[in-house]
Amino acid sequence: MRFLFALAVMVGPAFSTVVSAQECPAAPDVSAEMEGLFAQAQAASDFREGQAASDAMWKVWLRAPDEAAQAVLDRGMAARSSYNFVDAYSEFTRLTEYCPDYAEGWNQRAYIAFLREDYDAALTDLDRALALQPRHVAAQSGRALTLMNLGRIAEARQQMLEAVANNPWLSEKALLAKGAPLGDTGQDI
Repeated sequence: MRFLFALAVMVGPAFSTVVSAQECPAAPDVSAEMEGLFAQAQAASDFREGQAASDAMWKVWLRAPDEAAQAVLDRGMAARSSYNFVDAYSEFTRLTEYCPDYAEGWNQRAYIAFLREDYDAALTDLDRALALQPRHVAAQSGRALTLMNLGRIAEARQQMLEAVANNPWLSEKALLAKGAPLGDTGQDI
């Protein structure tokens, strides 16, 4: 069966194979590595240091469980970069079917759903990603943006606060500023 999946990866969407979830190796436990990166981001004294920690987080999240999954992820990312959201969504769906315990597959599929303004689907996938990796900062901020677009502002604000607590260098932090969409609505006295 692994050979069939590898063959499907090589020839892409033209070859359709159902692969059982047991074929994908378990997603590695990256919690200790991520804890170090959260600490690095929180201790960063300037944008350069903060961005380095953020970039390192992405490198961890984008490490798929095996070569076959990595090939599917890479193809999905390439399609996304080319604004080919149909193929990107298809590739990320293949990835979530093959590796249902790999949080980044769900996060990337959610991002495509978000870009297509299918916020309900995005929220479902983000919830799945966060169930697998509760401190996945990109999924946290993506969930906040999705909730914001669904008009669920209080929940969006709380989710964004959690994301920023993990990585204070997120560009989405600007949404929490006074007068911004997720900014505090309290009155100054």
